Amino acid sequence: MESLANLVLRAMFVENLALAFLLGMCTYLAVSKRVETAIGLGIAVVAVQVITVPLNNAIYQLLLAPGALSWLGYGDLDLSFLKFVTFIGVIAASVQILEVVLERFATGLQQRLGIYLPLLTVNCAILGGSLLMVQRNYTFPESVAYGLGSGLGWAFAIILFAAIRERLRYADVPEGLQGLGLAFVVTGLLAFGFSGLTGLEF
Repeated sequence: MESLANLVLRAMFVENLALAFLLGMCTYLAVSKRVETAIGLGIAVVAVQVITVPLNNAIYQLLLAPGALSWLGYGDLDLSFLKFVTFIGVIAASVQILEVVLERFATGLQQRLGIYLPLLTVNCAILGGSLLMVQRNYTFPESVAYGLGSGLGWAFAIILFAAIRERLRYADVPEGLQGLGLAFVVTGLLAFGFSGLTGLEF
């Protein structure tokens, strides 16, 4: 159990998808103007990661991995080349289900997220989580922990960034850095801060 907790913490801080791997930057920059919206999107990313990473793990291990179909008598068959298409399909279905749930139970949040919620389907952080899970050969419980940690880490990064951006509205920023320029500077500084956690053992 301790190793799963370590995996969650490592995925959140040391291997943060947004600030260590710089994945999902389009959504990260676009939806980080208000903390309230960033929290909503962060929760959506956590939900999608917790669902898709373990589900993609199960599909990969049972159907796509080399030798996975030995239970059907096709042990020499390797369908791992289909992982991109399969993972994107699972992610797209999960995001659609999440959008329907938000439309039913949290209409205001769904409207504030607007076009960015369907864009989670093509968010490279979501796909990156599943691909890293395969590359590291995680077991199913490890994939659940990694999905939770990577989702929480991305959510933490966007909420922190949104809080900083809200405060910077009242700062006296040089004209050349106003807007997106300052957002890139702050993202770079946050990424430097998180890179200091590299090699940290939990």
